[in-house]
Amino acid sequence: MAQKFSIVLGAHGQVEDLRSGLVGVPGVELEFVQVKRMPDAYRDMVRTQPYCISELAPTTYLMALAAGAPLTALPLPMTRRFRHRGLLKPRESPIRTPKDLEGRKVGVRSYSVTASVWTRGVLVEEFGVDPDRVTWVTEEDENVTSYVPPRNVQRVPAGQTLAAMMANGGIDAGFAGLAGVGAELESQLVEVIDDAARREPDWFRRTGIYPLHGVIAVRNDVLREHPELGMKLFEAFSQAKRNYLQRVDSGAATGAEDLRYRKLAELVGDPLPYGLDENRKSFEALARFAARLGLISQAPPIERLFPDPRSTGRARLAAWH
Repeated sequence: MAQKFSIVLGAHGQVEDLRSGLVGVPGVELEFVQVKRMPDAYRDMVRTQPYCISELAPTTYLMALAAGAPLTALPLPMTRRFRHRGLLKPRESPIRTPKDLEGRKVGVRSYSVTASVWTRGVLVEEFGVDPDRVTWVTEEDENVTSYVPPRNVQRVPAGQTLAAMMANGGIDAGFAGLAGVGAELESQLVEVIDDAARREPDWFRRTGIYPLHGVIAVRNDVLREHPELGMKLFEAFSQAKRNYLQRVDSGAATGAEDLRYRKLAELVGDPLPYGLDENRKSFEALARFAARLGLISQAPPIERLFPDPRSTGRARLAAWH
């Protein structure tokens, strides 16, 4: 009889065949749980672990692990997107270069949002921005309740939102979409890094860093009870991804995200690489950025954060943390 495991995943093309059952996990029945917003699933997973398996924002995972959450993430990044873009300012803003953000207020949904961590890492390492000299204005609680943000992090005033503050000049810049000010104002705003389209491929060629979002986290008690599960999941996710990329390559998948990955493949090769070594530079960069921003105290060895079931003994993976 198949063992049932609850699972939460975003609506990604590379997991469609898992959702439909076209690709299965031997001896396992995945029970897909629908959530209104993926950030809500991230918060619940790190706080109370209501699901056996869940996609999880990687920065949230790093912080939760540091706080002792009983989770292990497999090196299965769910989405990829370069993050030089996505930090916006008003068209008439006096901000001319990223360095001009120092001494100003920037809106972000919460201090630990992974999209913003990638962008702030770029600001630090590529433009010399001191993040401690920026006031980060947040709208939501951090997913990890024990985390205490730095002193230069402020909460929006009561009754305010980041979108309203951007509209009335209460903040000088803000992250786009769900990461910050929402989408309604975007037509009135412009990018802080105005030549991001040129800089992103250059950055990748120089550093090998390909920003990732969403990793697959499994409760440690589930891994201990089912030591084969990590490898089974890795193989199933990999097969579903191969099927998806065949559809992308053949032109059978033609949505905006499908076309975006087809274009990214021209630069990066595999647009959705799985595995520790395949993503080592990206994992290391994210941990480094998180430590620089004070989200974790230090960047631990990547092998300890994202054990790869292909090279880690199954029993060892089950008791990794």
